[in-house]
Amino acid sequence: MDLLSIILFAIGLAMDCFAVSIAQGLSSNPNDHHHRPKAVLMAFLFGVFQGGMPLIGYYAGNQFEAFFNRYAPWIALALLAFIGGKMVWESTHEKEEEKRVADWSLTNLLVLAVATSIDALATGVIFIPYPEKLWLAVGVIGLVSMLFSIVGYLIGVFLGERFRWNVTLAGGIILIAIGLKIWIEGVCL
Repeated sequence: MDLLSIILFAIGLAMDCFAVSIAQGLSSNPNDHHHRPKAVLMAFLFGVFQGGMPLIGYYAGNQFEAFFNRYAPWIALALLAFIGGKMVWESTHEKEEEKRVADWSLTNLLVLAVATSIDALATGVIFIPYPEKLWLAVGVIGLVSMLFSIVGYLIGVFLGERFRWNVTLAGGIILIAIGLKIWIEGVCL
């Protein structure tokens, strides 16, 4: 496995982080600049979890591969559907001025980090034949996920400033769709 393959693999894994970051950016109040450090924290957590999960998957190896392959899509679906469903519900039950408030709590960011990276857990077994590339892959996956998360957040803020829609509803639907995508890829394909 060469560096280009690792980078392409990292980009594929970073797509969920990218989409969730767009949702967080869409749901953020563009006039509240206190979210920027939290967006950096979100990107950092996404990078750490995306890079760390393949490491765990590698060391768990074949012993737990069947468990990860079987239950990871269900766990990701449950977490993202819960958070997305909560956002959809809140978007229909809040006053208009409260609709652009993303949940930046550490708990929510950790749940999002786990949910977006859980599929990366099972991919750690890919590196069993390439133990010399493991740490390079972990670093590249983490860095790419972090960068895609920052860019996704900025795109979300940009789009949220330009278009006046119910962005909390849109963000919730995006999270549910990502959960369904992970589930379909893991269970049906």
